[in-house]
Amino acid sequence: MSGGVKHKRSKVSALAADGALNPAPEKVGDPKFQENGFFDPRDIVQVKYEMLRRVSVDKMSITEVSDEYGVSRPTFYQAKADFEDAGLAGLVPRKRGPRGPHKIQGDVLAFLKAQVEPGEPIRARALANQLRTEFGLDIHPRTIERALGVKKTA
Repeated sequence: MSGGVKHKRSKVSALAADGALNPAPEKVGDPKFQENGFFDPRDIVQVKYEMLRRVSVDKMSITEVSDEYGVSRPTFYQAKADFEDAGLAGLVPRKRGPRGPHKIQGDVLAFLKAQVEPGEPIRARALANQLRTEFGLDIHPRTIERALGVKKTA
């Protein structure tokens, strides 16, 4: 065992790192979230779950719950759908932006640019085949055109 000191992350740090930090905890008006006990208005998963429970179990109206939890009705319905699809895990916010690395960057983009002759048409299908051979990447010709700044003509 190392002699290093382990630092415990704060709950806010953990929530932020996991993408579960409520951006507007002050909007949660449910009194049980104000007592600094088990219920934490900073935990968006807990807030969404309790919001859904209030409608399902306590039979509150969606409008009342939306107002009390500081969310829009579409946000409520999205949380409900996410929960029905995936359970509690569905309430964990998904990361925004691309879901994976972009294929066309760095060496791949440099390779593509080197293949293009100024004034000549871009042969995206041929470039896609070259990328498959050279890099083992399967990239759609239109993706190549977008990466090289070619406008799509109708």
